[in-house]
Amino acid sequence: MILFGSSLFLLYALPREGVGSGTQLRWTRTLLAAAAGAVLFASLAGLVTQTSILAGSLSEGLKPDSLRAVITTMKFGPAALVRSAAAALALGLALVLQPGRTLFGTAALLGLLINASIAWMGHGAATAGPGGLLHTGADILHVLAAAVWIGALVMFLGLLRGSGREPASDAALHRALEGFGGVGSALVAVLIATGLVNSWFLVGLDHLSGLWTTGYGQLLSLKLGLFAVMLGLAAANRFRHTPALGAALQNQAGTAVPLADLRRSVLIETVVGFAVLFVVAWLGTQEPISAMS
Repeated sequence: MILFGSSLFLLYALPREGVGSGTQLRWTRTLLAAAAGAVLFASLAGLVTQTSILAGSLSEGLKPDSLRAVITTMKFGPAALVRSAAAALALGLALVLQPGRTLFGTAALLGLLINASIAWMGHGAATAGPGGLLHTGADILHVLAAAVWIGALVMFLGLLRGSGREPASDAALHRALEGFGGVGSALVAVLIATGLVNSWFLVGLDHLSGLWTTGYGQLLSLKLGLFAVMLGLAAANRFRHTPALGAALQNQAGTAVPLADLRRSVLIETVVGFAVLFVVAWLGTQEPISAMS
């Protein structure tokens, strides 16, 4: 999600060149390389782990025949290979290319592919019948919208870390915060719409009580609660902290207080966002409510 969302942020939210542009942020290479390296390691480790579980032991899971069987007969095998190849390419580019639109654009495309492959092996891909395509499509859009949000939060944390030193950089940060307000509203709409589609398939109107009586439902309720917290923090950033920073810049007053408020709010929102991802990963191991009847 960082590989996709943060790279995309560098393209649409910051100036193309000059003060405050992504090309001047040397740490973006480290961020993208770390994200790509983590995906590469996790994808290969996940493939070996899943194969070992199916084969009965780690030694059996490491055998070429076992890995070949998983790759050729199960969806998560090809998906893991796609993620690994895309992550390896992104890692190589991040290590070779300087920060710029070529690196950011390529990393965003590879990140898009990686995120789509995650949905490809989720509950949506397991949905049979004509609704399978709709469910998988909703899953992919849901993951991509979440990635844009998470990637932007990580970028804002990095920008806020170095803020308060140059007025021009703070002005670029303020413009990015203002610009993301519209993007964020669109992301929330996509997340809610696709979340409703997913809930139709995984919960269903006839099993709403399962949101409180089943393990899957309780985790889903927790996810929705954390999402509501993120919405509240995002609203505070958009309607309170960002205007306060803008007023301070316009009046040439001190920006220390509004920047500190933004750092704290964005940090909490990011932590909550990663907590949502942890719950979603846990949900992926559970039997959906609709499958329990």
